[in-house]
Amino acid sequence: MNNSTPGMSRRRMLGAIAGAAGAVAAGAAGLAPSAAFASNGVLVPPGKRGIILYSVRDRITAVPDETGVPYGFEQVLARLAEVGYKEVEFAGYTQHTSILGRQITPQEIRKVLDDNGLRANGSHASVPGTVTPATIAQFEQTLDTAEILGMTHIGTGSDPTSSNYKADWDAAADRWNTFGEMAAARGLKLYTHNHDVAYNFLRDSGPLDAQGRPTRSSGIRKLEYFFGLTNPEWVWFEMDIYWAHVAQHRYRSYTDPDGVTQTNIFDPLATVQVRTNRFPLFHAKDGAFNPATTNGYDMVPLGQGDIDYGTFFANMGAKGYHNPMWEQDNAPGGAADPGRSLRYAEVSYQHMSGLRG
Repeated sequence: MNNSTPGMSRRRMLGAIAGAAGAVAAGAAGLAPSAAFASNGVLVPPGKRGIILYSVRDRITAVPDETGVPYGFEQVLARLAEVGYKEVEFAGYTQHTSILGRQITPQEIRKVLDDNGLRANGSHASVPGTVTPATIAQFEQTLDTAEILGMTHIGTGSDPTSSNYKADWDAAADRWNTFGEMAAARGLKLYTHNHDVAYNFLRDSGPLDAQGRPTRSSGIRKLEYFFGLTNPEWVWFEMDIYWAHVAQHRYRSYTDPDGVTQTNIFDPLATVQVRTNRFPLFHAKDGAFNPATTNGYDMVPLGQGDIDYGTFFANMGAKGYHNPMWEQDNAPGGAADPGRSLRYAEVSYQHMSGLRG
């Protein structure tokens, strides 16, 4: 799957990908909570318990107020450290300018991290959509900021391409290999964070449409195809476990090259198991199963949903290697409840720290 030798034929590579896809399809992850585990080992070590700051974005960007709820990087990061978090993933580097009378600098953010015993372990930054001298220079600046903050990973919150078509994923892989090699030269792992659509089926076969694009699928999912095209030393992945379960709910069938509908249930855990070291990071986001909705799940704090994190973390392999970041897109409570995102962060930390396997 991960052989990136230049001389490897596309046919051999696609065959390897198809084999792994078949293994992934062998069994869908269940929706019910797992039974108690026989052992009592901590599944997420204290130093690996993280949060993406998008979950508390309302308090990072808040105007200083009289509510008593922390605001800005200094106060919010201090509160997250009190809760017990050790790692943070960034989703921007700005706060309200009224706090300092100007914008905070990466150097100042780094000092806040150090003062609170926190480690920056990633960022949803920008990976350019083209490779030109200008975008290479732009990405070098992204890497500069990552180094200032002490990161070991740098990434993006979007898919390598939003396209369904093979040719676009081929081009995206070439681009990501270029930027991934740049990151690796600085000791950083470049990762892509993915939502459900990345696990839809690639259109790579069958009759062509009016634009000359294939209209059917061989059964390979888009991101699984991308795994095999990218160098495993340069390109890494952050699975959002919630959105992967949404994909399991949404993308269950495809039209094969002969026009026949085929069923293939996505298994998030199996996708990780066969390449566990390529997933250094996760978003640990929970969902209450709700088949009446398009996504099949409603976002809730970690531990209050139906995604079986105990089984997932206990069986994904390479125990102690991965870095789960709690996230909940709808954690902010707005003006009516300005402290909600930080309360949810604490509730979710307690569940993450209590996982045993």
